[in-house]
Amino acid sequence: MSEQNGSVTTLSIDIGGSGIKGMVLNADGTPMTERYRVETPQPAKPDMVIDAIAQLAASKGNFARVSVGFPGVVRKGVIGTAVNLDPAWINFDLGTTLSEKLAKPVRVANDADIQGLGAISGQGVELVITLGTGFGSALFLDGKLLPNLELGHHCFRKGETYEEQLGRAALDVIGKKKWNSRLEKAIASLEHAFNYDYLYIGGGNTDKITFELPPNVKIVPNISGILGGIALWRESA
Repeated sequence: MSEQNGSVTTLSIDIGGSGIKGMVLNADGTPMTERYRVETPQPAKPDMVIDAIAQLAASKGNFARVSVGFPGVVRKGVIGTAVNLDPAWINFDLGTTLSEKLAKPVRVANDADIQGLGAISGQGVELVITLGTGFGSALFLDGKLLPNLELGHHCFRKGETYEEQLGRAALDVIGKKKWNSRLEKAIASLEHAFNYDYLYIGGGNTDKITFELPPNVKIVPNISGILGGIALWRESA
């Protein structure tokens, strides 16, 4: 295994609808390289995305293993949903295919799950949502992930889902003011539904938030979606 300063290194990848980001982490999750970004290929088919990841990986030097955050349901490295990428992803074994491509062990999880693993305190009920191309979500109880929540595709208001009301396409159409009004309503709805202790909000559109958040709601940096990748290799994972 590749080591640097005595620690096993992990290439952590975050696949998004518009960009693929990555950096190398040491054994405790400390960044060892700068974050690097390549555009998500369009159409975002599996072979094109895997080639883009290989391009990113080649720029990062040596690493021992790979963690990948994917925007959809993931079960044992196999993709279950991919609403914001391409239908060809359904039932695609990303873990195995990427491992063969890079000749490294690979673990894959939902991107919001990984963002949460990089942000939560591990105490009580903690909900994570991500505001980007789509609307991601992850729910934790005392640090334990409750998988495959996919809250973004649940009905929110006016017959539309959270993703339809708060995804990037909606933001582009309705503008920042109305989008913020919807987000305030969503936060209130989620608090009633989950009675969470903390809500963490990540994703590329967090910089569009203009209202004051409740005391138990926190914006987390996008890099959490990469830093959380180290958690996939912990014993408890």
